[in-house]
Amino acid sequence: MGSSGNKRTTMAKLNREGKLREKRAEKQARKAARKLSTARDAAEASSRPEELGTATAGLDGGGPGGAGSEAAADVAGRGV
Repeated sequence: MGSSGNKRTTMAKLNREGKLREKRAEKQARKAARKLSTARDAAEASSRPEELGTATAGLDGGGPGGAGSEAAADVAGRGV
């Protein structure tokens, strides 16, 4: 058969395996913390819409170049 009945796992191998299990557990903990942090940030961002860039979402377009504000000035100047 080939097996002697004794378990021949060395302490070095047991230590390596233990460290590997520990490393994997720490990695899982970091991953869970990262997911929790991302979910918390997303929840906070959705509860505070005023911080998501509404300053540039005015009536004049707010884009670079100021084209929207020129159009708004034309409309205001004509009295329409």
